[in-house]
Amino acid sequence: MSHWTPRFAAAVERLGLAADDPVPYGRDVAKLPLALLQHARVRPGSGRLVLVTAITPTPAGEGKTTTSIGLADALARLGQSVCLALREPSLGPCLGRKGGGTGGGAATLVPAERIDLHFTGDFHAVTSAHNLVAALLDDHLHFGNALGIDPRRVPWRRVLDLDDRALRHVVVGLGGPTDGVPRETGFDITAASEVMAILCLARDADDLRARLARTLVALRRDGAPVTVADLQATGAMLALLHEAVHPNLVTTAEGTPALVHGGPFANVAHGCSSVLGMRLGLHLADWVITAAGFGAALGAEKFAHLVAPAGGLAPAAVVLVATVRALKLHGGRAPATLTEPDPDAVAAGLPNLDAHLDTLVALGMRPIVAVNRFAGDTDAEVAVVLAHAAARGVPAAASTHFVHGGSGALPLAHALLAAAAHRPPPLRPLYAAAAPPREKVLCLARTVYGAQDVVFTAAAERDLATVERLGLGALPVCMAKTNASLSDDPARLGRPQGFDVTVRAVYPNTGAGFLVVLAGDVLRMPGMPKAPRAQQLDVRDGAIVGLY
Repeated sequence: MSHWTPRFAAAVERLGLAADDPVPYGRDVAKLPLALLQHARVRPGSGRLVLVTAITPTPAGEGKTTTSIGLADALARLGQSVCLALREPSLGPCLGRKGGGTGGGAATLVPAERIDLHFTGDFHAVTSAHNLVAALLDDHLHFGNALGIDPRRVPWRRVLDLDDRALRHVVVGLGGPTDGVPRETGFDITAASEVMAILCLARDADDLRARLARTLVALRRDGAPVTVADLQATGAMLALLHEAVHPNLVTTAEGTPALVHGGPFANVAHGCSSVLGMRLGLHLADWVITAAGFGAALGAEKFAHLVAPAGGLAPAAVVLVATVRALKLHGGRAPATLTEPDPDAVAAGLPNLDAHLDTLVALGMRPIVAVNRFAGDTDAEVAVVLAHAAARGVPAAASTHFVHGGSGALPLAHALLAAAAHRPPPLRPLYAAAAPPREKVLCLARTVYGAQDVVFTAAAERDLATVERLGLGALPVCMAKTNASLSDDPARLGRPQGFDVTVRAVYPNTGAGFLVVLAGDVLRMPGMPKAPRAQQLDVRDGAIVGLY
């Protein structure tokens, strides 16, 4: 294994792989071929999946990625066979508001800069495959439109892995007779692409092909659907995704193996790493730690209704991450005062924690509360959260993984091992598969968000009528809404009551296998802030600086 770094070589050995099993992308990054799923499992029994989720996100931070990494490192310290399965970072947040998405402090993936910036090119492959369909569709319109596509009814937009508000609404085909058919369209961020969702939900190569082929891209003038297969694009898309379909192997800073693959956002897509990455991790290790984006009301709910059925997955336990500072913000404290000790403000924010615990329990999941402890948190403040979890009969532990790495997450690891010692209950969907889309949305709004009702705009009503006419009403729903609140208003923190959710559009994603339901003012193409992180990046002495 001389071509690998010592840390990466040790991770390969931990997974029971031969030195030439990974396909190198440098000395500390590799692709793991899907053919490894056909090999006999190295260890007896089957792996157990642990889902990491969180309370409603705030600018104060929650830390699902760092907690996932710290927990995996802690299990490795306890002699457990463990592997992470996490999403790939998008360039949009990395260069926009958030910065890097590989953890932080002592709980970090390596090589962080490579993972955050381009990595193995998977995002670009998804972007190309998605935009190929758009190009073929416009080419078809230009050369006579034999399929009878209605240019006004083409929901398939283009995508780009950057935050660029100027591209949300565009007109293409301008310039003259040789420049295409004029029509309105726009760009979404690549993480919102249906191709990204398809890549992350496919169980194998055949399933990937079938999902791509049946993807709806437009409607004919008579209202009939036009699919990727109708455009004869399936084979070329598979060719562009040929390398991207294989999960990527890296390590944590402590050397724990990590499969980093796929990157859908949980506010506008389903928010989980790939099914293939999770399945491969479960094949190679006894424990797989994965994370669902944003709060449990988004990521964990979508894991239960969209990801678990697609991949045949069931979590042995669910870790719900909270921070003292975020709870204070949900409890009404001003952002500038969050470092001031205030156990009462922590207690005032606990209803938000309860909302997510209630959702997890309703879904049949077994929650564990993890307090991601910051350096300035007082014992009294942490005790408020731990006592509240104990009063609910929920295991809980504080973790200092950001500062201490795996050793700081040992209490959480012990809590997990104790909670997962018993067979987990089966997942319980919150709505019946055969229920009409309107009822599914209303169920999620009331049960998960705490809304009193759902209001469908006239445009959304027309979308629902199209969905029903196309026979797609049995698809599950993927809610696209703000991640900053349980409601559809990002300004409403805590556990809001007495509000309605407004649905403004419904898009059938027939390849992914769900209906995307846009609520409130959520955007599928973010914009950069006034001072984007990109302005801080530079290369000095051959090293990237300013990303963290």
